[in-house]
Amino acid sequence: MDLNSTTGMDRVIVEKRWIKKKYWKYIIGGGLLLAVILFFIFRDWTSTIRVEKEKITIAGVFRGLFNDYITNDGMAAPISTVFLDAYEGGKVEEILLEEGTMLHKGDVIIRLSNNDINLNILNSEAQLAEKSNFLREVRIRMEQEKHSLEREVLNARFDLIAKKRTYEQNKELYKDQLISRDEFLRSDEAYQLADKTQELVLLRQKQDSSFRSLQIEQISENLKNMQLNLSLVKQQQDYLSVKSPVDGQLGSLMVEIGQSIPRGFRIGQINILTSYKIEASVDEHYIDRIRTGLSAFIERPNDTLPLEIKKVYPEVRNGRFKIDLVFTGKLPENIRIGQSYFIKLKLGQAVEATQIPQGGFYQATGGQWIFVLDKSGQFAVKRNIRIGRKNPQYYEVLDGLAAGEQVIVSDYTIFGNNDKVELK
Repeated sequence: MDLNSTTGMDRVIVEKRWIKKKYWKYIIGGGLLLAVILFFIFRDWTSTIRVEKEKITIAGVFRGLFNDYITNDGMAAPISTVFLDAYEGGKVEEILLEEGTMLHKGDVIIRLSNNDINLNILNSEAQLAEKSNFLREVRIRMEQEKHSLEREVLNARFDLIAKKRTYEQNKELYKDQLISRDEFLRSDEAYQLADKTQELVLLRQKQDSSFRSLQIEQISENLKNMQLNLSLVKQQQDYLSVKSPVDGQLGSLMVEIGQSIPRGFRIGQINILTSYKIEASVDEHYIDRIRTGLSAFIERPNDTLPLEIKKVYPEVRNGRFKIDLVFTGKLPENIRIGQSYFIKLKLGQAVEATQIPQGGFYQATGGQWIFVLDKSGQFAVKRNIRIGRKNPQYYEVLDGLAAGEQVIVSDYTIFGNNDKVELK
């Protein structure tokens, strides 16, 4: 066999590849880089927590009539209360009636003692007696002076008559020149003096009468004031017997035998039981919606008792304010002061609204957002919502949810700050 020919028949076969081997490392590196880029692009970056479905409460969003009311505890109280204060201070000597006693107006409840008032009465009586005696003496003396002055007036009058007669006689005698001129002038002067004297005595009588009347009037007025003062002091003594000013039931009595109490001290109170009211304390969240005239009711197994808000107190304490409600129909049977009642207070008319049940989520979110379940039911995500009114069962949803959706209404403490909840 020819060696050259044999060599000519053997041909080197070259392996043909689409991508050369040296390029594979670049391709693999590029693929990995692309995978990383796609991972970061399409990855769900929402912070997620996984919880067991049994540990949460899921509720459906629905649309229906929203009843605008709140529930509250109330306590029965008398329709009005009269406070019993001490008009006068003193020592408690006797307690005649006990708490819970039914009273009639004027019944004596307690008796006090006050030695100062007794001493004032004795002093006032002594001063009144002294003044009365003085007035009596003044009147006797004035009567004596009056009689004396009347005699003086009478003497002056008769003296004037006598002097006038003598003057007229001497005048005629002087005309006939039977007496001297000097004797005639003396009789004339005596007559003029008697006339002036009578005028002075009459003027004195008039002035004395006016002065006497004024003095007696002043003393009488003073005596009248002393009698009034005595009656007031005796009235103070009467106040030592503390009496009921109205018909009612004696409530709390805050005194003990032997206790010294000052004037104006709060002794106790009297409850007017012609009717009753319900006193309730309401959360300040409703302060702008509560007003007088709103209706309420108490539900009982076989009856419903209507009420109406009679008074709203303006003061807020510890986040609550007080209201008084009165019965507009019949009273509960066997009602007692201090008895508790469960009240439903209507704030408005029922309206069609989207609603969700109340739950612990509100404390964490303030009603601004909620976890809404996906249609698959496998996870829930945050969604902003707007909540309006609420009643003891439901929240009114103004925006953010639609009927038929499901939401998590239980406490959100276990969710932390995560934006997504996966259910397992």
